[in-house]
Amino acid sequence: MRTDLFDFELPEHLIALEPASPRDSARMLVVEAAPAAFQNAIVSDLPAFLRRGDVLVLNDTRVIPAALEGTRMRGANRARVAFNLVKRLDDSGWRAFARPAKRLEPGDRVHFGSEGRVCLTGTLDATVEARGDAGEVTLRFDLAGVFLDEAIAAIGEVPLPPYIALKRSARDEDRATYQTIYAARDGAVAAPTAGLHFTPEIFARLDETGVERAFVTLHVGAGTFLPVKAEDTAQHKMHSEWAEIDASTAERLNAARAAGGRIVAAGTTSLRVLESAAGPDGAIRAFRGETDIFITPGYRFRAVDVLLTNFHLPRSTLFMLVSAFSGLERMKATYAHAVANGYRFYSYGDACLLMRA
Repeated sequence: MRTDLFDFELPEHLIALEPASPRDSARMLVVEAAPAAFQNAIVSDLPAFLRRGDVLVLNDTRVIPAALEGTRMRGANRARVAFNLVKRLDDSGWRAFARPAKRLEPGDRVHFGSEGRVCLTGTLDATVEARGDAGEVTLRFDLAGVFLDEAIAAIGEVPLPPYIALKRSARDEDRATYQTIYAARDGAVAAPTAGLHFTPEIFARLDETGVERAFVTLHVGAGTFLPVKAEDTAQHKMHSEWAEIDASTAERLNAARAAGGRIVAAGTTSLRVLESAAGPDGAIRAFRGETDIFITPGYRFRAVDVLLTNFHLPRSTLFMLVSAFSGLERMKATYAHAVANGYRFYSYGDACLLMRA
């Protein structure tokens, strides 16, 4: 499909720079499967739109402080370079976006941190192994495994998306607000943003309603949110991300659907795990590994019936995904309604609840 079919105008003032407080006070636009009037609600109303026997599936990944400031050292020459870690390659290697990448060449050494902040020497160093054409580099750190994890946690900052980071610096409170309350497994370099809306109060009310919860993992990569530059979606290559759903969770979800319950994905990341794990027969199976699933209109959904998600970037793979889920024309109308009614967009923005077309 042509990429320009997924373009739309978005006033800049609707891009949220701050999260809703409390989390569940964000607005929620409810979009039914058949054409009908939209319902303007708030996230705390979610239990009213779900029913006993449904299962809410959440992504339990934890965002690591993946934004790093470093000094490139090349002989006597020094240059400041910023990095956003994108994907872990092995115990000591990371792929990262560098700004400006043109200051880096393979073999360069990069120094991170300050005296006394990281391990015994107060330093963290890396070597640039490779540089790509799109600002990507491969960093080989001198530390590995848990020692590298601890060093990154000590010197890194919250990897706020560019549309926030270009307007304001990360603050201490972002370490909490740009993290779901149920985050458990380190590895994401961007938040599963639909999950940012949940509170203990919503979970308690969902329990009372009879809606169960299940957890999957997808370590969100920065490539998820990038606009598609190709003119046709068939020419776009997705970044792969590590995902997992265990056998017991898969069995629970299959049993719930067999009993008439719906699978409700909290965010596109949860949906992508479930659809990656579902077979042609619709049965969900255990899955562990990389997924680069790219969902565009025409895709036949196998596992997910309802989707809670934020409002996404024009021409992004995520807007293509929701257009596949609810229909392109329906989503264009949804986003036009959201813009006209002042809904807040992107990571810290409002949500929409989509029923599958």
